[in-house]
Amino acid sequence: MKVTAAVVEEQHGPFIVRDVELDEPGPGEVLVRVAATGFCHTDGIARDGDMPFPLPGVLGHEGSGTVAAVGEGVTGLSEGQPVVIGWPWCGQCRNCLDGEPRYCLRLGELVIGGHRLDGPSALRTTEGSPLASHFFGQSSFATHSLTTANALVPIPAGLPVELMGPLACGLATGAGAVFNTARPQPGASLVVYGAGTVGLAAVMAARNTPATTIIAVDRHESRLRLATELGATHVVDASDTDAVQAVTEICGGPADFALECTGVVPVIRQAVDSVGMRGTCLLIGGAPAGAEFSVDHISTLWGKSIVGTLGGSDRSPRLIGALMDLYAAGRFPFDRLVEYFPLERISDAMEASYSGAVVKPVITMPQG
Repeated sequence: MKVTAAVVEEQHGPFIVRDVELDEPGPGEVLVRVAATGFCHTDGIARDGDMPFPLPGVLGHEGSGTVAAVGEGVTGLSEGQPVVIGWPWCGQCRNCLDGEPRYCLRLGELVIGGHRLDGPSALRTTEGSPLASHFFGQSSFATHSLTTANALVPIPAGLPVELMGPLACGLATGAGAVFNTARPQPGASLVVYGAGTVGLAAVMAARNTPATTIIAVDRHESRLRLATELGATHVVDASDTDAVQAVTEICGGPADFALECTGVVPVIRQAVDSVGMRGTCLLIGGAPAGAEFSVDHISTLWGKSIVGTLGGSDRSPRLIGALMDLYAAGRFPFDRLVEYFPLERISDAMEASYSGAVVKPVITMPQG
């Protein structure tokens, strides 16, 4: 079928909006008519080659929309049903069977392989040339996405479908890091480095825990103000302050948890240094491929943990479903991060994200 998509033809190339051909759903697959999809820095990293997704192809991995058609064997989903397109998972490996699909042993193939798992790409140009598809299992910078049924999370009635897509990745990543990995105890202190989508999601999540000191660190004054409104008890402007020293002064010593949400190597070291004995630093932000960082051996030896966490470390239905319920209850107001851009302005959305002018750009699809 013919659909409209934003195609990247080469590394660092522009997003070109044009018609492409997309396969109809096969066994276990679902065709989703995309209402909107978030723009994430991961899309930019893939475009620029720091995540090895093959090009030319279609990116986008925070989609939401309605079911347009289902393939053979799909149950529990019907045409017109609103859904979020969650992360893909094979459902058969050790980690999937252990209830940890974010750490699926075939995740690399699923997110950046450029094709169906154990199958060909679902996208072609109108002239028949292949295009890489299934970025994070969806390639949702398009009016339609072909995905697997097990990736979809139903959206409760009454919630705005076009808003829910970013719950698939950036928001779930930050919130899940707090809920599922940090799990702060009563009175805990928590510092978040980077008040972007992931970091502000972590702040909002922390506000729903018994943590009593929630510190946001960033260089954008507007984002620090927003962090305060969303639940941060303290903020640190890293442009003119030694962040580690400021955290120590606020907490009266090292923080219990530090969440590194930027992927910037010097900031990673700051986050590690912000926690002490029995403290935990969570690495969340995506650094460029091959990036390395160093830490002091002795300070780490004394009970300090450095933990990587991916995508919120949970199953999509539980985590995304909980975040939708929290949003409906007014306890996770992520709509305050969002600004909408039509598909033809996807380059503007990327620039707004990179510049910090918009925390979470969401790209809306033509519905004609």
